[in-house]
Amino acid sequence: MRRPFWDFYAHHIQDPGKQPLFLLLVGFIASFLFIRFSVRMIRRGVKWWPGNVTPGGLHIHHVVFGIFFLLVAGFTVFATDGSHPWIDVAGLLFGMGCGLVLDEFALLLHLEDVYWSEQGRKSVDAVIIGILFTGLLLLGYLPLGVTPGTPVRWGLIGIISVNACFTVVALFKGKFWSGMLGIMVPGLSWIAAVRLARPRSPWARWRYSQRPRKFARARRREARWHRRGDAARQWFFDLIAGKPTPPGVAPTRAHLFAERMAQRVAARLEHAAYAPLDQARVRRLARLNRLAAKHGPSTTPPTSAESARRRAAAARRRAIAAGRSKRL
Repeated sequence: MRRPFWDFYAHHIQDPGKQPLFLLLVGFIASFLFIRFSVRMIRRGVKWWPGNVTPGGLHIHHVVFGIFFLLVAGFTVFATDGSHPWIDVAGLLFGMGCGLVLDEFALLLHLEDVYWSEQGRKSVDAVIIGILFTGLLLLGYLPLGVTPGTPVRWGLIGIISVNACFTVVALFKGKFWSGMLGIMVPGLSWIAAVRLARPRSPWARWRYSQRPRKFARARRREARWHRRGDAARQWFFDLIAGKPTPPGVAPTRAHLFAERMAQRVAARLEHAAYAPLDQARVRRLARLNRLAAKHGPSTTPPTSAESARRRAAAARRRAIAAGRSKRL
């Protein structure tokens, strides 16, 4: 007979003490999916979705809310000494904060809004890595199967050190996912480290520049296998996160709205800060010009066109004055 879900949950999650980590993973995935759905609705410009948070015209990125959740979770754990049920609440809040912060990892890395550009894909990479690591920890896959309380042996320390070296080599060879997952799953980074490097990796630039045959093999392997894998990964990321805006394409309505709001805020701040000074200066300069025109001749002789305009203006003033005196 098949056990109910709650028995399975109690046996594998609650009894081993993994409920805070499970809630962290749930909050992580839920916040990432929600914020990606939100930004895609805003990008499309649908009217039924609330849109960006812009109090006073200032656009607040969701990384701010993520940092707030992280701080609340940390304060909760320290204030309650990690007791139940507060640690479960802190785990959920911490996962929500991780999802919101890592979704704008590229913005923090580049210190500019590259959310819908190609550089913004670093945020998706960071989120996927975070979710995979949390899932592996939840399943019990610690590095090389080491669990707390296991007696430390020098052989195990040596294997961990060798695995770390292979992981570094795999990363230098441009095999990011194999190297990162190899930290948790032994063997992946070893296989990636002994195989050929990717043509654009630092390892290829250092080691294959004087070996044209090896470099040609790496390019052929890249064209045959890695590009297919990259295309599949690109399709999957586009499915869950949306396609980036190609360079040279017209901006979306969300971008135009953000630019208009930023221009309004800048104009309002500029008017509030500088307009009184500019108006006072204009009035002072106009007064000085009137005094100079009344009491002193101009240093530069006026042109014929300027003289004609002045004569016409004087004639109009005399005509207006004469008309007023007749009415009176």
